[in-house]
Amino acid sequence: MAKINSCSADLSPEQCSANLLAVGDALYAIGGKWKLRIIIALKSGSKRFNELQRSIGGISAKALAAELKDLELNGFVHRRVFTGSPVVISYALTEYAGTLGNVLDALAAWGSMHRETIKKSMRKNKRVAL
Repeated sequence: MAKINSCSADLSPEQCSANLLAVGDALYAIGGKWKLRIIIALKSGSKRFNELQRSIGGISAKALAAELKDLELNGFVHRRVFTGSPVVISYALTEYAGTLGNVLDALAAWGSMHRETIKKSMRKNKRVAL
């Protein structure tokens, strides 16, 4: 089993507090139900609002607008307005969003592993119940 070092016995209380603060900052910036999904949806290129909403599925327009605003404030998304008739607004990832690559890869790998663990557990429990 992998060791979790965030606040283990070999870390000082100051290091533990720093780790907790760092994780809190990360969760503030990318936490929640939709932010990472929006970032992943934009990895393939810029999208207009409705296109982005359709690609994510299940997110309301109000929630998407709020999440895009938060992502823009945190430097992950850039909003471009093309004046003309009609006005077109598109959203794209910033270069800074690329710093999440390792986080997204690790999270996807862990999510796949977790799904398989739960499936195995459910199959095992089903056999035991029979």
